[in-house]
Amino acid sequence: MDAEYVFRVRLRLEPAAESVRVDPDSAEATVTVSRDAPDPGTEGWLFFRNALWRGEVADQRYARQLAADWLGEPLGAIESVEFREFQADEEYFDAMKGEIASNLEAFKADNVSEVLSKYLGSSIRLPSDADE
Repeated sequence: MDAEYVFRVRLRLEPAAESVRVDPDSAEATVTVSRDAPDPGTEGWLFFRNALWRGEVADQRYARQLAADWLGEPLGAIESVEFREFQADEEYFDAMKGEIASNLEAFKADNVSEVLSKYLGSSIRLPSDADE
C-alpha cells in the first residue's frame, strides 16, 4: 500500500552568512515536495481533510508552516504552497475509501465520492490513470 501528497512550493533563497550574496537580492525557487500519506485509519491519515478543500490548500499560512517544517526552512522563506495531486495505488485507495465509508459523519457527507470531491477535487491520480 502506497500513497503520497504532492505539493509545489515556492521559496525565497536567502544566504545564511553575510559574506554570501544571492543575485538578485532574493532569488526564488520552486520545488516539488512529496509527503507520504499515512495508512488509512492510522494517526495522520486525515491530513487531506485537515489541509485541503476541493483539491486546493485550505489555509495558506498552515501549508506554508508545513512546507517550512518539511524543508527545514524558516517560515518567511516560503512564498506559497500549491497542492498538485494525491497519488495512490489501488490497494491504498480502496482502503482509504473503506475508512471514509465507515466514518461519513466525520466528513459531513452522504457518500465516499462526495468526500473525495470535497477535499481532493479532481487531484487524485492512481497508477492506472498514467496508463490511459
